[in-house]
Amino acid sequence: MSESVARSGPGRVLVAVYAVFAIGATSRAAVQILTRFHEAPLAYLLSALAGVVYIVATAGLVAGGRTSLRVAAVSCSVELVGVLVVGAFSLLDPAAFPDDTVWSRFGSGYLFIPLVLPVLGLLWVRRVSRSRAASPPIL
Repeated sequence: MSESVARSGPGRVLVAVYAVFAIGATSRAAVQILTRFHEAPLAYLLSALAGVVYIVATAGLVAGGRTSLRVAAVSCSVELVGVLVVGAFSLLDPAAFPDDTVWSRFGSGYLFIPLVLPVLGLLWVRRVSRSRAASPPIL
């Protein structure tokens, strides 16, 4: 298997989706924080956190080395916990979220992709890691 996770079909798609979410969440949060922070500070800061997590996951998946894949796995895990916690909290206490985050209501505003994406990311990292462990080293 090649060094970069992004060189195969499913890996390319995964990286592309992560990159779109990294750009989208980060830029949206930046605009919201700069223009309307007082309206929903918690939501906007959580969107910024989501953007950073997506950036780190994207970078880890693109680099594809052993350490990079560990970084991607940790990022995907943080993302999964974030979407589950924020998703549940946004349903239980909607007043705390006067505006949505990427992870609000488990990502319902984004077709639930934020809920599915970290699971796919973790499965992909596991697949690549197992494939590398089973492959003999190239001399």
